[in-house]
Amino acid sequence: MKCFWDDRQRAHVPASEFFNGAMHPAAEHEGRVEAILKAIGSTQAPGDLGLDPLLRVHSQDYLDFLRMAHDQWLAAGREGDALPYTFPVVKRRPLKLQRIDALLGQYSFDTSTPIGPGTWEASYWAAQTALAATNSVLGGERTAFAFCRPPGHHCGADYLGGYSYLSNAAIAAEHAVAAGRKRVAILDVDYHHGNGTQDIFYERGDVLYVSIHADPVMDYPYYWGHADERGQGTGEGANLNFPLPRGTEWSSYEGALAMAVEAIGRHAPDLLIVSYGADTYEGDPISYFKLRTTDYAPMARTIAKLGLPTVVVMEGGYAVDALGANVSEFLSRF
Repeated sequence: MKCFWDDRQRAHVPASEFFNGAMHPAAEHEGRVEAILKAIGSTQAPGDLGLDPLLRVHSQDYLDFLRMAHDQWLAAGREGDALPYTFPVVKRRPLKLQRIDALLGQYSFDTSTPIGPGTWEASYWAAQTALAATNSVLGGERTAFAFCRPPGHHCGADYLGGYSYLSNAAIAAEHAVAAGRKRVAILDVDYHHGNGTQDIFYERGDVLYVSIHADPVMDYPYYWGHADERGQGTGEGANLNFPLPRGTEWSSYEGALAMAVEAIGRHAPDLLIVSYGADTYEGDPISYFKLRTTDYAPMARTIAKLGLPTVVVMEGGYAVDALGANVSEFLSRF
C-alpha cells in the first residue's frame, strides 16, 4: 500500500487546549507523528494541487481567515496560540467582523483547537496528502493511506474544531467527484462523530456518509451524530449514524460495522474513503471504547470485503505508545 505524508505537517505545534474548565497539554501533538511514521515505514510526498480542491469544500472567507488568523492574533498584541473565547449563538445575523477575537468565535465551535504560526501550513499539506492518496487510487491503486495531520473530520465548510482545520476526507471525496466518480462513500470509524463531514454532505445524495462513534448524548461533539440524523433534501437517507455507548468492545462494535458496510454496499460507490481514528483503542486518553490492537485486523478485513478502491485518511488516536501498532494492524489487513 502506498502511504503519503508531507513533513510540513509537523509545522502545527499546539501547546495546550482548553476544555472541562481548564488548560491541558495538547492531545494532538507531534509525538503522534513519530509513532505513525515508524509504523508505516516509507512514505511518498504529495504534489501541490493548490487551493482549488479546497475551495470545492471550504468557503473562501474561511480559508482567508485560517491563513491570517495567527498573524492577526500577534498584531493584536497577543502571544502563543490563538484561541476563541466568545461565540455567536445559533441564528445570529451575519456580520462583517474585523477583530480577531470575533473572527475566532465566528469560525470555531470549540476552545480546544488552537491556531499557531504553522497551523495553516500543516493543514494545507494534510489536505494535499489526502488528495495525493486519492489520485493514487483514482490512478489504479487498490488502496492508499493518507497520513493527515492535523485531522479533519470535525471541521465544516466554514468552521474549525476538534483539532480539525481542513476537512481532508471531504476534500478527497469532492476531488473524486470532480474527477468523474459518480458515487462516493465515506466510512468514519473514529471514536468521535465526524460532524464536519456530515454537515458538508448532509444535503447530497451522491456522497454517502456513515459513522460509527460514541453516543453524542455523552460524548463530544454532542450536537451532531444522533441516529435520527439521516440527511435532508436529495441527501435524505445518505447520512447514517451508529452511536454506541461508552465501554463498547469489539463484540458489540462489529455488529454496527456490519450494518455500516451493508449500507455502503447498497450505495454502490465508485470509491470508498475511510476516516480512520485509532482513538477507539481501549487505552486512548480522551476516549472510552474498549477495542484492542488485535481488533483492528477484523475491522479492516470487514471493510476490505467490499472490494472497493479505498483511500484511508488518518483522523484521531492519542494513545501514542500503541498508536503505531494500531495503525499498522489496520492498514496491513487491506
